[in-house]
Formats: sequence, C-alpha cells, structure tokens
Amino acid sequence: MPEARPFIGLMYDPAVAGSLDALTTPPYDVISAEDQERFHGESPYNVIRLILGRDDADLGDSGQKYTRAASHLSEWRDRGVLRPTQSPTVYPYQLDFRLGGAERRVRGVLVEIELEPLGGSVVPHERTLAGPIEDRLHLLRAVQANLSPVYAVLVRPSSDALGAFLDEQTAIGPDLQLTDDAGTTHRVWVAATGWDEALQEIRNSRLMIADGHHRYTVALAHRDEMRARHGAGPWDAMMTMVVDARAENPPVLPIHRVVMGGALPEAPRGDPVRDLAEVLATVSDDDLTLGVVAIEDGRLIHRIASLPGVPPVVCALHEQILDRAPNIALRFEPDAARAEQAVGSGVASAAYVLPPTQVDRVWNLVSEGKLLPQKSTYFWPKPRTGLVIRPFWP
Repeated sequence: MPEARPFIGLMYDPAVAGSLDALTTPPYDVISAEDQERFHGESPYNVIRLILGRDDADLGDSGQKYTRAASHLSEWRDRGVLRPTQSPTVYPYQLDFRLGGAERRVRGVLVEIELEPLGGSVVPHERTLAGPIEDRLHLLRAVQANLSPVYAVLVRPSSDALGAFLDEQTAIGPDLQLTDDAGTTHRVWVAATGWDEALQEIRNSRLMIADGHHRYTVALAHRDEMRARHGAGPWDAMMTMVVDARAENPPVLPIHRVVMGGALPEAPRGDPVRDLAEVLATVSDDDLTLGVVAIEDGRLIHRIASLPGVPPVVCALHEQILDRAPNIALRFEPDAARAEQAVGSGVASAAYVLPPTQVDRVWNLVSEGKLLPQKSTYFWPKPRTGLVIRPFWP
C-alpha cells in the first residue's frame, strides 16, 4: 500500500516575491519555447528559473542551467522569497475551471508518497520517453527538491475520508490563490491537523499516475543513486497530488497524433465532414470514432472514421494503424487546432483527432497489466508548479 505523509513545504512569500500570478507556471513539459521566455520576463523569482532554465550553449555553459537552478533555490530561501511551513503538513488543492460550457471542480491533496517500484500499489498508465528522464535527473541531482508534484488518482477508494477532509478544509478561504492564463483558479490550503483518516484512506488504496510518469521514474532513479551513497533519506519520497477519481471525476482529455514523416498509415477512409468543429462534435470514445485530417487533391479534408475493438480509441489507433506503419514520425499535440494547422501548412501529412476518455477505462487496462501508448492522455487541469515545493532539506 502507498505510504502517504505530510511534509514541510516551501511556499512563496508574496510580501517578498510579489504577486503569485508572476511566480508560477504549468508543468515543465507543457511549456512552449515562447512561454518559457515570457515566464523568464515576468519576475526574477519565477519558478521557470528552477524547472526550465535557459541553456546558453552558445555561451559555452551548456548544462549549467542545473547548477543555476540550485543556486536560485538556495538564494531564494536565504532571502525569504520561499519560506518553509512551520511543521510537516498536507496541502488541500482545488482547481475550478470551465469545460464544455459547464463549471467544473477537481480537488485533491498534496502529500509525500514513499517511492516504490511501479506496478505494485503505485501503477503507471502509459509508456515514457527516454530523453526527458535524463534531463530531469540532472535537475533533481542539482536542486535536491521536488519542484513539481506527480498527479495521481485513487481509482477505487475504500471510504469517503479524503472527501470529508477536503470538505472541511475548503470551507474556509485558501492560503494561496491564483487564476492562470486558461482561466483555471488554483486554491491551496495549509492543513496542519485533521488529516489522519484521509491519509489512511490513501494508504489503503492503489494509486494510478495520471500525470508525471517521467517525474516519478526520475525520482526512483535518483533514490537508488542516493541510497547507494547515503542510505535512506528524504529522496525516498515524492511530492504527489492525490485525487479521488470516483468523487472528483477529473477530465481525461486526448492528445492528438500528428504524422510528421514516414509512410502514411493505411486507415479506414471514413466519411467527410465540414470542418474541425464538426470532427470535435462527433468523435466518441464509446464508439471508437476518431477524426482524420489530411490533404486530398490539394484541399484540406476532414473525415470521421471508426475502428473495431474496445475503448479507449487511442489504443485501437496504435494497435491497428500507427504501430504497424514503418518509420513513422509522430508529434503529440493536445490542441486539435494546432494539429489541423500542421497539416494545412504542409508541415505534417495527416492528423488523427481523438476524443476524451474516462479514468475507469484507463484503469481497466492498467488493472490487466497493460499500458497505453506514450502521451495518450491529458489529465486537465494540472496543478500549478511553484505553489508548493518539497525540499529534501527543509
């Protein structure tokens, strides 16, 4: 069972650092190059300097971004830009947002989870890529802190203890609050007591990683390195936002497939529809229905096609088409409009537009010992990086 504990966190002091709006970012792996530069310009204390610093290879200091991140973190702590909580605590987290024209809410709690090999009480749901793991491992070695949480879900909790705890804590005003560029409001509370039963429910459950597979894999590799040198220590745990999927029903949005090179896969031709809006209104995970965007006779054509099998449709697409195509090069794109634009501009030869899926469908595959293809799901919204940092040496 996953061991869940409170921890001493570092949090920005707005009296020293300024407005939270200029200090935090999305997770590093969804930040574009343009947004990276924008965050660097918003504040000298923006967390971008820790998670995604500039790599000035032209100046001969390639790789120094990791040591610079460690220096920033140390300096900010010394100046009081980041202050530790008075004692180990847990951090209720609420996301308020709009999706499909409706007001939605997802709540969870930031805790530290004891690291264990994946596949036991903590399970992945999709494959990972090698490149980001090496980059993040260099950073973790340097900063000795969890800068961004893993996002994990309880799929079948044993009670409503976590929900009752969140009801109680979120009934009062939050300790931190901001609204991001996408309109999602992030609220964080510092709960020094009252979390015993909620943590016990987490311990009695299994966790599925929703977002942060690379972060968890990196934390495991770093733990093994540090244990070999120093034995047990704070590197044995990982900051994690835990969400009760049954109670909160977090959205599982798609990541579309853009064919950048290689032989165009054979696929069901499907029926033409008017435009991308019609594609998005029609695709369905229930029916394994997806959209195909391609250039035909010099025109951008949108089609709707269906595949045999069982959902989620992203698995059927890979098994029946993409994984059988020789030397295919894919780009993974959460924004359907950008996927369509890549085809229309001639950068890509085709795009496969996928529907949202459900946590239960992902869990059903995972419980059978299967994994989804890499970059299959986009759990949204994501916790903001920088609201809480877990230092190894508080």
